[in-house]
Amino acid sequence: MDRREFTASLVAGGCAGMCVDLTLFPLDTIKTRLQSQRGFSKAGGFRGIYVGVPSAAVGSFPNAAAFFVTYEATKSLLRFSADPRIAPLAHMIAASLGEIVACLIRVPTEVVKQRAQASLSSSTLQVLLGTLREEGLRGLYRGYQSTVLREIPFSLVQFPLWEYLKSRWSQAQGHTLHSWQAAVCGAFAGGVAAFVTTPLDVAKTRIMLAKAGSSAARGNVPLVLLDVWKTKGLFGVFAGAVPRVAFIGIGGFIFLGAYEKVRSVLL
Repeated sequence: MDRREFTASLVAGGCAGMCVDLTLFPLDTIKTRLQSQRGFSKAGGFRGIYVGVPSAAVGSFPNAAAFFVTYEATKSLLRFSADPRIAPLAHMIAASLGEIVACLIRVPTEVVKQRAQASLSSSTLQVLLGTLREEGLRGLYRGYQSTVLREIPFSLVQFPLWEYLKSRWSQAQGHTLHSWQAAVCGAFAGGVAAFVTTPLDVAKTRIMLAKAGSSAARGNVPLVLLDVWKTKGLFGVFAGAVPRVAFIGIGGFIFLGAYEKVRSVLL
């Protein structure tokens, strides 16, 4: 990947992240509260649905930029991705590496954002300072493992499916897709991936919101999901699936559509 492509991926990814995170923030708040141990109403219900938005605003640009720079750079290194039979593997590897790098930025902002969303009595700054005071820097990375374990399977579904749909649609019409067409492919791929990985998202949310020292705070995903299964059954394991699919489906349309549009303009 040359310098021009690097800059285009960086700027396009950052702009796409800002667009989707700020536009769909209310849906994300509702999803977080549905997954909270306290229950939807006690976690805030429909009140203050923009609580925690400063954290999302600060983290969305560098998070998405880091993902797409890593994704595009890895794709360019894996030259065999030109072979349509092996291309999905290249996209899986690129997406997985992109998520590992992006989560270094995403997790601290997610911890602060979700704690603010589930506690109307505290501002974003108060949540940040409280977390640092009680748990130190390590507290901001609580849930890193569970977030990566959620994001990698998500990307393993979303990005190969997105690239495949774009390829088939492009072949069918005989020319490169318009940005809105890439956005439609992104919406479908995102919605499918969102539903499949909802249980991992539930575990991630429980771990991030858990009190320091509790069993959930240790970050053991299988044990957290087992506890959810025992107490709330299948509906608990898939809590927040509807707003998550809606959020990521619409988000995939905005995110991947905006990325394709900005990147094509810059290139």
